[in-house]
Amino acid sequence: MSETDNLQEAEGTQKITEVTTNPAVETQPQQDDALQAIENENAEDAEDQDNSKRHEIETKDYHAMDMDTLVEEFDSLVKNHPVQAISKQFNQLKEEFNAKYSELVDTKKEEFLAEGGNIIDFSYSSNTKNKFNKVYGEYKTLRNAYYNNLEQGFKDNLGKRNKIIEEIKSLLSIEEDINTTYKHFKELQQSWRNAGAIPRDKYNTVWNTYHHHVERFYDFLHLNRDLRDLDFKHNLEEKQKIAARAEELSQHNDVMHAFRELQILHKVWKEDIGPVGKEHREDIWNKFSAATKIIHNKRQVYYADIDKVYEQNLLVKNEIITQIIAIDTTNITNNKDWQGKIKEIETLRDLFFKAGKVPSKVTEKTWSSFKQAVRDFNKNKNSFYKNIKKDQIENLNKKLKLVALAEANSKSDDFEATTPLMKKIQADWRKIGHVPRKDSDKVWKQFKDACNQYFDRLHAKRDEANAVELESFTAKESYLATLTGLILEGDHSEKINTIKGHIAHWKSLGFVPRNKKKINDSFNKVIDSLFNQLDIDKNEAEIIKYANKISVLEGDQRALENELLYVKRKVDEIKSEVNQLENNLGFFANAKPDNPLVKEVYKNIELQKQQMDTWKKKLQQVKALFA
Repeated sequence: MSETDNLQEAEGTQKITEVTTNPAVETQPQQDDALQAIENENAEDAEDQDNSKRHEIETKDYHAMDMDTLVEEFDSLVKNHPVQAISKQFNQLKEEFNAKYSELVDTKKEEFLAEGGNIIDFSYSSNTKNKFNKVYGEYKTLRNAYYNNLEQGFKDNLGKRNKIIEEIKSLLSIEEDINTTYKHFKELQQSWRNAGAIPRDKYNTVWNTYHHHVERFYDFLHLNRDLRDLDFKHNLEEKQKIAARAEELSQHNDVMHAFRELQILHKVWKEDIGPVGKEHREDIWNKFSAATKIIHNKRQVYYADIDKVYEQNLLVKNEIITQIIAIDTTNITNNKDWQGKIKEIETLRDLFFKAGKVPSKVTEKTWSSFKQAVRDFNKNKNSFYKNIKKDQIENLNKKLKLVALAEANSKSDDFEATTPLMKKIQADWRKIGHVPRKDSDKVWKQFKDACNQYFDRLHAKRDEANAVELESFTAKESYLATLTGLILEGDHSEKINTIKGHIAHWKSLGFVPRNKKKINDSFNKVIDSLFNQLDIDKNEAEIIKYANKISVLEGDQRALENELLYVKRKVDEIKSEVNQLENNLGFFANAKPDNPLVKEVYKNIELQKQQMDTWKKKLQQVKALFA
């Protein structure tokens, strides 16, 4: 097969209708995959100006981006790259954005219906969608302007190329020096190379026609072999360089870079360099073609490897879909558990989007399965929260009643009766569950204001009482200083009366603020030290000390109630201990009375009974304060 035939084969299966007399320029009925791949890629590049340069754009994983990020990426592409260079990225961005936005709209629709809305009333829009539409409008405006200019340029270039063909045809009939004609021919060839792209549907016909008349001119040149052979030699050298470069590229590790450069080499071979001598045509073409096929085969392997990655991504995504479907919400009855499941779904969604692309033949199916799994979960979630909202409305009504009750009592001066009521209102409020979010802050502010109004007045009243208590504290502080290091004088009875007098005077000084009550502990320690100066029965001293201790509790109902419960519990504990010891004596029924163990048990019983007698007297003292 000749070089000319191979070049025609690389152009496609369309025959030249304008020329039928030269079979050498007819296209062949079949071409191999490697050449077809080159031609397909070059045909698409013909829509770019000059078809001479690719605009490299970094490949990103749009699938893993959220909608806001997709809009930012789209806006960046439109602002920073030629519009003709981003069509592939735009299509991917648009597909991903529309898929995610569709999912969002479906979710909002389900929530709307779950709240009792009518489908005909549903509508949804978002700022993100509006931003996307704005950038899309800018993109369309730029794209339309570009393609309108490009189309006009194609038409102009087609006219230039047809004119060049006509001038080459006319060279055969011009009567002038062959050297002048040949120079004119080379100028026309250079003009052809610079003429620019033409409409795709005209490309094969125009190129074949051009090539046909170039061949005719070279046949005409046989009259001047020196010029023809010189040109053939130059063309052979250039094609040898191209073939050598193609062989270098066939060993290149970056397969896609090698393929892109190979496309440029084919363009140069086809359009910029003329024919070579017949004796070299097949050999040089076969050398170039062999390197082309190697690169093409590597490219096929590269895409096969990508397909394996896509297949692995498919397995990951199918597993994620299975996990989403497996999330059981049947027995979930509270918001906390639902929020946990919602977080699980969000995590799985993120993993799904980050898993990468899947084979194109299952993209739609995989996406549909994912959306359906999420949609089923959302239906159950929305159903739960629809019921929750009913409960929240009931809770809102309960809280509004408490608000009304709190407001009605917020100005009451009957603090003794109203304070327990207001505390109960607050306790009841805490027992009521959530209310609708839109009402939560408002109803809480109403309730808080009513409660604060009451308790601020209560605290102001107590502050008045505290002023008196602070005076009592100052007096007690001064009096306590006079007792430090006191030595009792007189007989036993006088010393007892002195101690009781100090206790009575201390009590007469009144109550102190709650946060100052430690001064009473200090006073009790002083009284204890005075009792230590007496020769008095230990139990009797403890009773007198206890009377002093509880005297300071008088008027503090809660403290007295706690003390009463404590003393009762101590009496019961001692009774239990005595009963246990008496039961233990049963183990010594046959033992002699002077047995050490028996004597020890009797001793413990006597001690416990003495303590119980003391605690019973304390109990009587506490009860007396309730009379």
